[in-house]
Amino acid sequence: MEERNGTLSARSAVLSALLGSHPPRLPARHLVRIGALFGIAEGTVRVALSRMVAAGDLVQEGGAYALSQRLVERQARQDESRDPHVRPWDGTWEVVVVTAERRAPADRAAFRHTMTALRLAELREGTWLRPANLVRDWPEIVTAQCTLIDGRPHDDPTPLLWDLDGWTAEAARLERALDRALATGDLADGFLVSAAVLRHLLADPLLPDELLPAGWPGAGLRARYDDFDRRYREILQEHLRL
Repeated sequence: MEERNGTLSARSAVLSALLGSHPPRLPARHLVRIGALFGIAEGTVRVALSRMVAAGDLVQEGGAYALSQRLVERQARQDESRDPHVRPWDGTWEVVVVTAERRAPADRAAFRHTMTALRLAELREGTWLRPANLVRDWPEIVTAQCTLIDGRPHDDPTPLLWDLDGWTAEAARLERALDRALATGDLADGFLVSAAVLRHLLADPLLPDELLPAGWPGAGLRARYDDFDRRYREILQEHLRL
């Protein structure tokens, strides 16, 4: 999301609100009140809503707005990052090698986005891999232009692929931010922190325990966020009903 000096643009506020709602549909008046938390005028929010409908990001349903199918899929990935589907790891790695000869820039960008969403990392151009511990299907954008291989590297490539120390440090910072937001009860701060945690969970590589450093904070951050989210949404819903 586009954060600007501790606040959000109208578009980002709307998207964050809907991505965090189940189902992802809110009345326009609620979106206006959320925008007001960041000093965004009602007219600015309504202009953003119209533009997002025109761009195919939202669907207007009477006096409410809902995420388009493309963004519903993004919400599903966000939800999965909070409760990931993993399986026991037997030491096998997924290796995906691009074999398509020519691809348009837009196709390459879409492919890279998909591979990141699948939590693979690029070892070198056109070669992606990760441990085979996730439960998921391969989309056509991958199978149509790649060769898929199951393998076992001689040396652990994890340090080459992911910055686990950096992820750990950011997780610790976000846990402190969650505690602060609950202590102050600041709705705007809580909204921003919530969006930041969800982005960070999407960047968790979801590695098997065998490849993670001691004290890996992934499960702890998820548990802390689930508690925060439940308590924060009660406060936010009360604000929206006023």
